[in-house]
Amino acid sequence: MLYKPSGALTCLKPVLFLLKGVFVALTDEIQSVSVIEGNSVLLLLDVTEIQDDDNILWKFGADHILIAKINRHRKIFSTYDGPDGRFRDRLKLDRQTGSLTITDITTQQAGHYQLQIIGAKWSSKTFSVSVYARLPVPVISSNSSNCSSSSSSSSSSSQQNCSLLCSVVNVGHVTLSWYKGNSLLSSISVSDRSISLSLPLEVEYQDKNSYSCVINNHIVRIHPLAQKAESSGLVEGLMRIWSFTLV
Repeated sequence: MLYKPSGALTCLKPVLFLLKGVFVALTDEIQSVSVIEGNSVLLLLDVTEIQDDDNILWKFGADHILIAKINRHRKIFSTYDGPDGRFRDRLKLDRQTGSLTITDITTQQAGHYQLQIIGAKWSSKTFSVSVYARLPVPVISSNSSNCSSSSSSSSSSSQQNCSLLCSVVNVGHVTLSWYKGNSLLSSISVSDRSISLSLPLEVEYQDKNSYSCVINNHIVRIHPLAQKAESSGLVEGLMRIWSFTLV
């Protein structure tokens, strides 16, 4: 899947260049981009075609490491792996527009990308790229015999509760939530990396409503959908149907 910047946060800060004794004030536009690990992201120049006399430089990180360069007049269309090789076989340049595509992206390629266009007009633009790991599917379990369909033989006058636990492992910067239909019942969030997260839920066994456990970050939501039929146990219904929804 190819991601293009959208809903970006834009900040402007002045940049000064000394050109033949004249200070030229430019603006450095910062655009935020979010992408799921393993996909590609396209960083656009917002032009249909670059000029022959334009020098286009793509740089990465606080050290402004040169990762791509275009000079159509000199027929230069080059990409670079970077000192640690993190960009090896991941960069593609559009020779007409100068846009940069980062393929099979990982968290190693997260950070700031600075575009510099040096020609008849000088300009600069920065992309802040955030990379999110793929989310695991939540695992739903029960430690209560009341979640079994065999428990329906008990007296209907007694109140029966089913204890459920929704869990995920090796996650970070996510929220885990229980829903009853479209209504939020409870949630828990974590900002640390690579930890386990669990959220319990108590429901009545005879409850015919739909429940779902949802894990989401800023751009993705994944949930196993719990839809209990009257003839089946709650846990069986929870674990039978899965759905994946992009938000």
